[in-house]
Amino acid sequence: MTKADIVSKISEKSGIEKGDVLAAVEAFMDEVKDSLEGGENVYLRGFGSFIIKERAEKTGRNISKNTTIKIPAHNIPAFKPAKVFVEGVKTKVAIK
Repeated sequence: MTKADIVSKISEKSGIEKGDVLAAVEAFMDEVKDSLEGGENVYLRGFGSFIIKERAEKTGRNISKNTTIKIPAHNIPAFKPAKVFVEGVKTKVAIK
């Protein structure tokens, strides 16, 4: 599902114009991104959390030059789904 699909579904269900829904979805994504860039986690009860995960420093390999490189410690954004969300997916999505 793409952002356009999400906008279409919300527009159909709520009766709000697609342009307004798109603006709301874009604003939501901007706020989540700005919060994470500012060091704040975002918690959405019943859905999940957008959190900042810390990655420790590690040693990697440059295969083409056959050398080791040091990858510094860094933060990455991550999503942790709520238990209700996980259980819903477990029970409703068939295993392929």
